[in-house]
Amino acid sequence: MASPQTPFVFITFICVIETLVSGQFTNFNKLILPLGVTGPESAAFGGLLVNGPFTTVNDGRIMKWQGPTIGFVDFAYTSPNMTKQLCDGTTDPDLGPICGRPLALSFHPVTGFLYIADAYIGLMVVGPTGGLATQLAGGFKFASGLDVDVLTGNVYFSDASFTYDLRDTSKPGFKPDSTGRLLRYNPLTRQVTVLLSGLSGGGGPAVSKDGTFVLVPEINAKRISKYWLVGPKANTVEVLVNFVGNPNKIKRTGRFGEFWVAVSNGFLPPTPPIVYEGVRLNSNGVVLQRVSFAREYFNKTISLVQEKDGKLYVGSRLTDFIGVYSN
Repeated sequence: MASPQTPFVFITFICVIETLVSGQFTNFNKLILPLGVTGPESAAFGGLLVNGPFTTVNDGRIMKWQGPTIGFVDFAYTSPNMTKQLCDGTTDPDLGPICGRPLALSFHPVTGFLYIADAYIGLMVVGPTGGLATQLAGGFKFASGLDVDVLTGNVYFSDASFTYDLRDTSKPGFKPDSTGRLLRYNPLTRQVTVLLSGLSGGGGPAVSKDGTFVLVPEINAKRISKYWLVGPKANTVEVLVNFVGNPNKIKRTGRFGEFWVAVSNGFLPPTPPIVYEGVRLNSNGVVLQRVSFAREYFNKTISLVQEKDGKLYVGSRLTDFIGVYSN
């Protein structure tokens, strides 16, 4: 792993002006996982040949939706030590290092490769036919999110902590720290570079469509920052927006310059739930839309909101389904 130079930090607080759109995404359906399988933390859609959605589940598998008649089927897995007898359907966190626990997915639309952030194994990739994924970079405590820059092929991913792993977050007395990092993997040089350190919590970053910046969530700090990749502000970071709740994974929309953020309150630290919603932002941090998921996800944190073909797909580590909201 390369030793980074500490980036110059350019801090800007932006006042959030909300332009809310009401009456949207009021219809709700479920894509139900196989019996006994839980934890669709993330989702991804491929091209015409692989489509999806694909999702990550608690027992270490990546599953693919094959339509309402067939449902979800096995597509890939991250751990070479995984056995179906030991792992399928497990929710035992201590089996994570054996079975794997993928937390985030991102397709490269040209190659069809699916990139994976596994909490225990690190950054991985698998081809269009699935199977055992290949480790690209390891040695991380808690890989939590990633996104592929479609212009360069670089992969931006997050390591939630330098000191604790996924299993620690559910232990009594757990206290989060601020040792998370934003990293970049270059597939040509196979080199990992640390871009930011000292982050408070994981989630999943998102690269802008034009490749000029990366949005970086900090779950525990309740904010999203913008890390500039090119231009006069290259290698600097600014706070883009602060939240009441905890922002988790960020996903680009089909519209230029916009993103969906999954926001929960009550994940860390444990408190009564206040908001469970998807927030649509533009690249300046302006809130364009809020969609509440409080009724369908009561007392369940959400980790992902992704838009596809006019529908919102919602992921949570606490359910046995992916929620689908439509108009």
